[in-house]
Amino acid sequence: MKNFLVKTIANAGALAVAVWLLDKITLTGDNTAKKAWTLILVALVFGLVNWLVKPIVKVLTFPLFILTLGLITLVVNALMLLLTSWLCGKLDLSFHVQGFWTAVVGGLIISIVSWALHVVLPDED
Repeated sequence: MKNFLVKTIANAGALAVAVWLLDKITLTGDNTAKKAWTLILVALVFGLVNWLVKPIVKVLTFPLFILTLGLITLVVNALMLLLTSWLCGKLDLSFHVQGFWTAVVGGLIISIVSWALHVVLPDED
């Protein structure tokens, strides 16, 4: 359970950095508490998408991983971020990613920040 909480907090922090750095990734809310709650819910949706959908997409695109020497990972991460944005729209969460290239840069930022936070935060059950 502790590992799940740590990963959710790391995802929320990484998403917050992406929202802060990129104008076309938006998170709206009335006050800071509502934004923080929305960010945690978006991190849960993002984690669920990465847990359920990403492995299937990676298996289906395995030849492209070999062909592009792993650079297709940027596209897969962007698609997962766009899927998260779409799901958040359906769940009435105020998180939106505008455009594919914004999702590519956002996915790169989220990957780097999430990796850095996983290095710093404890990772035990």
